[in-house]
Amino acid sequence: MTSRAPDLSLYLITDTRLCGAFGVAATAAAAVRAGASAVQVRDPDATDDEFVALGRAVADALRGLGVALIVNDRVHLVAAIGADGAHIGQTDLDPRSARELLGPDALLGLSVQTAEHVAAARHQTPFVIDYLGVGPIWPQATKPDAAAPAGLLRLERITAASPWPCVAIGGIDAERAPLARRHGAAGVAVVSAICGQPDVAAATRRIRVAWDSAAGT
Repeated sequence: MTSRAPDLSLYLITDTRLCGAFGVAATAAAAVRAGASAVQVRDPDATDDEFVALGRAVADALRGLGVALIVNDRVHLVAAIGADGAHIGQTDLDPRSARELLGPDALLGLSVQTAEHVAAARHQTPFVIDYLGVGPIWPQATKPDAAAPAGLLRLERITAASPWPCVAIGGIDAERAPLARRHGAAGVAVVSAICGQPDVAAATRRIRVAWDSAAGT
């Protein structure tokens, strides 16, 4: 387990279909070794048993690498996987209930799309939420039911209003990562720019270098 102050700068979200024959666990490990700082396991089509098996395989692959492992949505499976926490959306389990299930030490992220979502989150009991996922910022194709793209100006407004670190998601690649950082993001979440790429490590390094190059700009 990690502390509740993880490095969110390059946050990989896995996609089982995109990872293909190379596999989710191998993708996660290769990405982390090349600079990814956190991993979220996401597979909405898996059964709970399949998801636990997938999560444990990723946990095994990341053991000793010192990054946070997050479970998408399925808060009740965090302990069974041995993950560090969960990430929930606006239509999933409410944050307070999720925190009660997770206990005080696990990480909890919440997806937001608007300043109103941030305002509602600020009414939660203190120490319920640890970070926000903001987006999609640009058009994306990996989550068909995602909200409309928010754009950089809304990202900037949300990060300015948020007391938590904000991770930008949606259409992020090496060219766009620095733009997200310059508009207040504490990190970028990436799916297709890493998962399924011919060279996962090289793809990750490109984003890592691009993000790091935007420091102080």
